[in-house]
Amino acid sequence: MQEFNTVMGQRRQAIHQAVCAALEQAKAAGRISFEQIPDFPVERPREAAHGDFAVNAAMVMAKQCHMAPRDLAKIIAETIDFSGTEVEKMEIAGPGFINFRMKEGWLQRVLADILAQGEDFGRSDTGKGQKIQVEFVSANPTGELHMGNARGAAIGDSLAGILDLAGWKVQREYYVNDAGNQIEKFANTLNALYLQQLGQDIEFPEDGYHGADLPILIKGLIEEIGDKYLHIEESLRKEYLAEYALEKKIAAIRLALEHFNVYYDKWFSERELHDSGKIKDVLEALDQDKWLLEKEGAVWLDCERFGEEKPEVLVRANGIPTYFAADIAYHLNKFQRGFEQVIDIWGADHHGHVARMKGAMEALGYKKEQLEVILMQFVRLYQNGELLKMSKRTGTYVTLEELVEEVGRDAARFFFVMRGADSLIDFDMDLAKSQSADNPVYYVQYAHARICSILSQAGRQPENADVSLLTQASEQEMIRRLADFPDEVAIAAVNREPHRIAGYVMDLAGLFHNFYNHCHCIIEDTALMDARLSLIQSVAAVIRSALKALGVSAPEKM
Repeated sequence: MQEFNTVMGQRRQAIHQAVCAALEQAKAAGRISFEQIPDFPVERPREAAHGDFAVNAAMVMAKQCHMAPRDLAKIIAETIDFSGTEVEKMEIAGPGFINFRMKEGWLQRVLADILAQGEDFGRSDTGKGQKIQVEFVSANPTGELHMGNARGAAIGDSLAGILDLAGWKVQREYYVNDAGNQIEKFANTLNALYLQQLGQDIEFPEDGYHGADLPILIKGLIEEIGDKYLHIEESLRKEYLAEYALEKKIAAIRLALEHFNVYYDKWFSERELHDSGKIKDVLEALDQDKWLLEKEGAVWLDCERFGEEKPEVLVRANGIPTYFAADIAYHLNKFQRGFEQVIDIWGADHHGHVARMKGAMEALGYKKEQLEVILMQFVRLYQNGELLKMSKRTGTYVTLEELVEEVGRDAARFFFVMRGADSLIDFDMDLAKSQSADNPVYYVQYAHARICSILSQAGRQPENADVSLLTQASEQEMIRRLADFPDEVAIAAVNREPHRIAGYVMDLAGLFHNFYNHCHCIIEDTALMDARLSLIQSVAAVIRSALKALGVSAPEKM
């Protein structure tokens, strides 16, 4: 059973150990026989009436023990020792579930932990300080950031925030594709645009970039320098134009991401790999271990050795390294910088590149599991019930900055992490802008703002509140869900699932809104009022922590 050193994890682990000890004791007494205890979870029952925790151990072991699950559950019940746990009693239910009820006041003790830790509640040492890198977006600086980039930014930054909360040492990185074939095409495009705007009769490159932003960029350059580059050697003109445009484009990408509340620890230049000789070094390392093939004048990686159908070119016949060669050198460099695990977030159209990149890392002496690739499905954008077409080739796609301007960064980020990366997203811009309970991010933020309003109206800071007074069903359920937060963070981090935290905070907001409809906080009974104020303070702290991990704000007023 995967458990974490968290408030609820410790309680689950104590129950798990007690059940395992009961099974071993019954085996030693000759009451049952089995070879080994298989893994079984300690879960929260869906309905509070069924207890606080439940296990299906009797059901998963029944066949091995050659007896009915309920009979095995009865033996466990007769043998189990609750000392060292907070369990008060257990019940056998259904086909053989064992339900556990905790001692009175256990939830209040959980709430005391939350109140003591505040916004640090949710942190754990699950990651053990392991160095991990999350690389995301890394779009070519030849165009503007689009919806796919926006989703990648939200997923990558949120995952990094969750990993940090769960105890990893995280670095966010952007890989700048400022070398190679795409930059050559970029320079050709810029050269044609520059000459055309200066009245020269030149044909636009067949494989040129058609983004609407590039003519604007060249117009700005001409306003600065006029025809300064018109009469120089073409190769120099292309070099100057590419340098100018790259600087502008990368600055624009950085600004757009910062407006999206995404900040990187490092911007890594592909050009650095070429200039430093790292690509040559990685080729030599692969050659030393006989991973390279030479045919048709080119150098190939023998991918068939790690299960791929065919070799892949690393150096073309003209001596120029491929993007794949640079990518291998880049990922090797990540590990050489001390990262024990690296995570890449790619579009689903890159799925064919995953196995060969993992294989290349294995060829260089690393475990393929050390490189994780999260493949992200596409985004369909809707407005007024109609699908908005996005075509990068024609420049008609909606940019990240346009989306943020239209719906706001909080709504955009939350909508992008509400679903797993492997799910296609239908992004409804009208819903994202609406101020209603149907809008998930508004629903969550409004819960936080409503709590802040109540605390402000109360005009008092509860201290040493008697939280044992919180006996209403809506209060108890809210405490239970608060207690789950550290485990939710740990699970989301381990499984690389930022959408889990979005789902959690929506659940918590729903429980608060239900509580608000049933329980008044500002009342004459000051002891109960302080208890309820302490409870909603805890809810607000956890909402803030969850939203912060997702890169979303928690406003005090709405």
